Amino acid sequence: MADKPLEISSYFNQDDLARKIAWKWCDHRSQMLPKINEWTEVRNYIFATDTSSTTNSTLPWRNSTTLPKLCQIRDNLHSNYLSALFPNDDWLRWEAYSQADASKQKKDVITAYMSNKCREGGFRLKMSQLLLDYIDYGNAFAMPEFVLNYRTDANDQRVPGYIGPKAVRISPLDIVFNPTATSFEESYKIIRSYKSVGELITMADTMPDYAELKSALEKRQDMIGHVNSPGLDFGERQEAFAMDGFGSYEEYLQSGYVEILEFYGDIHDMGEDTVERGHIVTVIDRMWVVRNIPFPSWFGRSPIYHVGWRVRPDNLWAMGPLDNLVGMQYRIDHLENAKADATDLAIFPPLVIAGNVEKFDWMPGSEIHVDEGGTVTELGRNAQWVMAANNDIMALEQRMEMYAGAPREAMGIRTAGEKTAFEVQQLQNAAGRIFQEKITSFETELMEPLLNGMLECARRNFQTEDIVRTLDDDLGATHFIEISREDITGSGVIRPIGARHFAAQAQLMQNLSGVLNGPMGQMLSPHISSKNLAKVVEDYLGLGRFSLFRPNVAIFEQQETQALAGQAQEDLMMETAVGSAASDPTGAPQRV
Repeated sequence: MADKPLEISSYFNQDDLARKIAWKWCDHRSQMLPKINEWTEVRNYIFATDTSSTTNSTLPWRNSTTLPKLCQIRDNLHSNYLSALFPNDDWLRWEAYSQADASKQKKDVITAYMSNKCREGGFRLKMSQLLLDYIDYGNAFAMPEFVLNYRTDANDQRVPGYIGPKAVRISPLDIVFNPTATSFEESYKIIRSYKSVGELITMADTMPDYAELKSALEKRQDMIGHVNSPGLDFGERQEAFAMDGFGSYEEYLQSGYVEILEFYGDIHDMGEDTVERGHIVTVIDRMWVVRNIPFPSWFGRSPIYHVGWRVRPDNLWAMGPLDNLVGMQYRIDHLENAKADATDLAIFPPLVIAGNVEKFDWMPGSEIHVDEGGTVTELGRNAQWVMAANNDIMALEQRMEMYAGAPREAMGIRTAGEKTAFEVQQLQNAAGRIFQEKITSFETELMEPLLNGMLECARRNFQTEDIVRTLDDDLGATHFIEISREDITGSGVIRPIGARHFAAQAQLMQNLSGVLNGPMGQMLSPHISSKNLAKVVEDYLGLGRFSLFRPNVAIFEQQETQALAGQAQEDLMMETAVGSAASDPTGAPQRV
């Protein structure tokens, strides 16, 4: 076990351990408050409808328009990231580590099983949510879980619903760890969640791992009417149990919801000088331990995975693409509202009224009555700089796109100048390097280990036989097969190849077209396998589900077409002959 342990002083019992884990959570959260405030500012700008909810509200402008550039960059990155991860239905691969597990049947069954569970378990939607975390917070966290859903029908029979692995998103606001560890895998983690009391009662009845949950709930029920019962004193409890959204501790106890802290990692008892390796410790109310078990995963490590957008040296909390664009968004809104106020002043300037002037309405065609010596003078303003402000705003928006790593040419933003097809492709590849590196990192650091964690979770918790849909590559026929635990057990890894496939597709097809359509293509044509070339085109364009490419299928179809055409011509001649004989009752031969 390589996780760096949580260092705590001696604890005398499990409830003492619960409080020490709770204090560790509070300590990490207090250290994160400056970063949480930065995330809040980014979020406010993303969802702002005017500047009243952002830091621009402190500026003395009458206009409060916000140009949602951060929101547009976020949506652009999210849509392009998601399209790159799932360019087609064939985004999953099984790579075996042994000859026995490299058989076509094993590959087809494991791939079909995982594709089926990803589709039914909402994997694409979960990846969409994690991509938003990746963009908004710069950090995305996920873990697998095995789900057993049953329902009762009208005949009181237990009917299975979804049974299989699912991906679970962990909010960056609900996890803490040691940010100075060598890697995320080597750090302990503490995850916070909330469940209703009813859910916990169901867990206590159905999950043997939560043996102490019932007694903890009974203690909790006793505390609801006796806030000053033994435990932490009142003042400490009010501070330590600052539950999000529940106000005071008494209000939290009455809410019907329970805070759960789950610790994953090693615990070093400095007093006893002992280490508990690879444990999951579940704490409720920051007081009671209801589960303390070794990691159930066959991998022997915590099943929590993390990816960061811009990695920091010596700090596992990464930076997001929008973090250092907030100041530019502030500047854009500042210029936009200053420009609007200046335009208003130029169109409707303030007036200087000297002497005795009767009350009047400042509007076109109004009459102003003044006494001798009275005047009304406009304080005109020069608004020529408004055009310069417009140019500054456009320049800032373009630079924000570039700084966020958005693939400009690939998103339809064409740079100036005429270009050949090869030059356009070269520019697209160069402009999208940051984008491709970021989405490939997401795919390899989070998505790939998460899928393999889901497969391991399915193997470990497999209940009965399952039925999945497979496609015969040779015949193009669909089959439904029953699979068992042994069918999805093998030495190898699941690899998502959507983003890497997306990057290579345009490059390969452009290069192939350039070579085959040029002079070199004529020299190479005798040495090119048309069958293998068809497989390349089918794979890289994602056309497998249409069964367009099969060996020599065009020849057989042409033969079938010619046979049908010949048969139709023969039938027509027979009909013509029969019709001619019927029109001549003497049976005399007809001249042709």
